[in-house]
Amino acid sequence: MSWLSKSLNSSLGKKLLVAATGLFLCTFLVVHLIGNLQLLKHDNGEAFNLYAKFMTSNPLIKTTSYLLYTSIILHAVYGLFVLGAQNKKARPVAYHTSNNSSKWTSRSMGILGTVVLAFIIGHMADFWWEYHNPGAGFPKTIIDGVEYKDLYMEVKEAFEQLWLVVLYVIAMGAIALHLSHGFASGFQTLGLNHPKYTPFIKVFGAVFAYAIPAAFAVIPVWMFLN
Repeated sequence: MSWLSKSLNSSLGKKLLVAATGLFLCTFLVVHLIGNLQLLKHDNGEAFNLYAKFMTSNPLIKTTSYLLYTSIILHAVYGLFVLGAQNKKARPVAYHTSNNSSKWTSRSMGILGTVVLAFIIGHMADFWWEYHNPGAGFPKTIIDGVEYKDLYMEVKEAFEQLWLVVLYVIAMGAIALHLSHGFASGFQTLGLNHPKYTPFIKVFGAVFAYAIPAAFAVIPVWMFLN
């Protein structure tokens, strides 16, 4: 395993790891959004609760979830702390904004990443941990004669609070800005850039970066207003 350790500790290896985990997390966002859109159905949360049960009981999904948690940790640790410290060491004196031709998002990935990480921790503590913790006293609901944990009611009560809705929307804005640079950058880091395909990747990345977080943000706003 020495070759793997050396690869991951190299500058290129660290960037490749951040890029690969970041793009994997992009696929998770799509799957998570599809599930969350069930919240908008007028069925008292039945579809969403069935989705939550499936995602936490299916063996394949549960196995994949460990890859997800690992990717979040690696992406955060290597992106925020390892590469962040490396870049700061390589450039101890910050550039003046007026002299820096790079976009604000590319210069602020650390700040945006920190906001996103704080949101993920709070989000998982508020919903994921309580849902998986047997002693959390989670509400129950009956669907077709079977008892399920009522995650829909937990989400509904959370998004009745304006401050939580505002924080959620702000977090989605941070994710959008983070993705607006990270999506295309990830493909470039992995060497998947080509004169024929790179323009499409950049356009698709820009649409993806704002459309997915915007769709997430619509959900708490809609639930609050209704």
